[in-house]
Amino acid sequence: MHNLLRLLVLALAITTVTARADRDLGDVVIAADLKTIPIRVSGSPAEIDALANLAFNAHGRYRRVASGGTFDIKFTQVAPAQVQVNVTKAGAPILSQVVSGTSTRNALFRAADLAVKATSGLKGFFANRLTFISTYSGHQEVFTSDLFFGEVKQITRDNAQAITPRWAPDGRKILYTSFYKSGFPDIFLIDLNSLQRTLFVSVKGTNSGARYSPDGSQVAMVLSGEGNPEIYVSNAQGRQIARRTRSASVEASPCWSPDGAKLLFTSDAAGGPQLYMMPASGGTAQRVPTAISGYCAEPDWSKGDPTKIAFTVRAGGGYQIAEYDLSRKTPTKIVSKAVGDAVEPSWLGDGRHLVYTARGANTRSLYILDTETGKSTRISPTGMREVSQSSVWAP
Repeated sequence: MHNLLRLLVLALAITTVTARADRDLGDVVIAADLKTIPIRVSGSPAEIDALANLAFNAHGRYRRVASGGTFDIKFTQVAPAQVQVNVTKAGAPILSQVVSGTSTRNALFRAADLAVKATSGLKGFFANRLTFISTYSGHQEVFTSDLFFGEVKQITRDNAQAITPRWAPDGRKILYTSFYKSGFPDIFLIDLNSLQRTLFVSVKGTNSGARYSPDGSQVAMVLSGEGNPEIYVSNAQGRQIARRTRSASVEASPCWSPDGAKLLFTSDAAGGPQLYMMPASGGTAQRVPTAISGYCAEPDWSKGDPTKIAFTVRAGGGYQIAEYDLSRKTPTKIVSKAVGDAVEPSWLGDGRHLVYTARGANTRSLYILDTETGKSTRISPTGMREVSQSSVWAP
C-alpha cells in the first residue's frame, strides 16, 4: 500500500496539488518584434476565413495584419473536403495548390501547414490531432478532436476515472489507464474505428503511464506488480513484458526518444521528482542535469526537434513548463508564463510549439504555447471546463 500511495503521488502529483484561486487564464500576447512575420490571412467562405485566422493567430512566428504584410495568404474552399491555398509575396505567386483532407476543416489545416512551410521554412502543426481527458459527460473520459477542438468525439464511456491517453504512432489506437470495473488502475487499448476496448495490461498493483515507441512495436509503462513502481516494456500487444529499472525509488511517466533508443522518465531517486534517462533496452539510468527545480516531472521528448525535452517544474509557488536542450546542455529555461499553473506538456509536430494544461482552482483548459516567444493561446472551449492530460498526434 505504501508503494501504491507513493506511485499515485508521483505520477499524478500535478493534478492533486491544491491549485490556487481562479484568475484570468487568458491568452498571453507578445509584442510585435523582428521574430514575427507580418501576414495577411483571408478565406472564403466566412467559416474558412475565421478558421484560418484562428490557426495563424496561435502560431508564434506570425503577426496578422490588415494590409502591408510580407505575405498574402488566401484559402478558398473548392469542394466539401478540398481547399485551395494561394500565397503571394509583393504580388508574386509563392504557392498555389489544392489540398484534400478528411473534412473541410482538415483540408484547411493541411493547406495552412503548406503555407507555413512556404513562408517560414518551418514545419506546420495545424493538422495535428488531440486526445485528452474531459469531465464533460460527468466522468473523466477520453476524447479526441482536431487541434482547435473541431470534430470533438467522446471515445470512452466507462463511467470510471480515465487518465493519460496516448496515441499509437499510426493514429488509429489510444492507450490509456482506467479504473474501469476493477476499481484499480489498469491499462486499456481502444481502437478508434470500432471503439472496441480491450484490456492491455492488468497485473497486481498499479498499471499506468503506457506509451508507444515511435515505431509502434513496443510500449513503455509503469507497473508495481513486483512490489515497487518500475519501468517496464512490452510488445505492441501488451505481452513479453520486461522490466527495465530496478531501484528502491518510484518511477513514472516514461516517454521514448524520437529514435526509440532511449527512455526518459521521472524518478524520486534524488529525494524528489527529477528526470532520468536510460537505454530502452535496459541499463543504467542517468539523471538529466536540468538543475532548475526540486520538482521536475511529466517529461515529453520532441519528435519535431529531437534535441528538446519539455517538462513540468515547480516555480514561484506554482507550476510552469520548462524546456531543456539535450545537445547544447544549456541552462534549462521556463517557457510558459501562465497566470495559474501550466502542467502536462505535449509537443506539437514542429518542435517549437506544445500543448499544455492551464489549471486553476476549478478549471482545466488546454493552450498552445510557442516556446520561443512565450505566446500562449487557449484552444479548448469555455464550455468544457475540465480539459486536461492531452496527447498530440502529428500525421
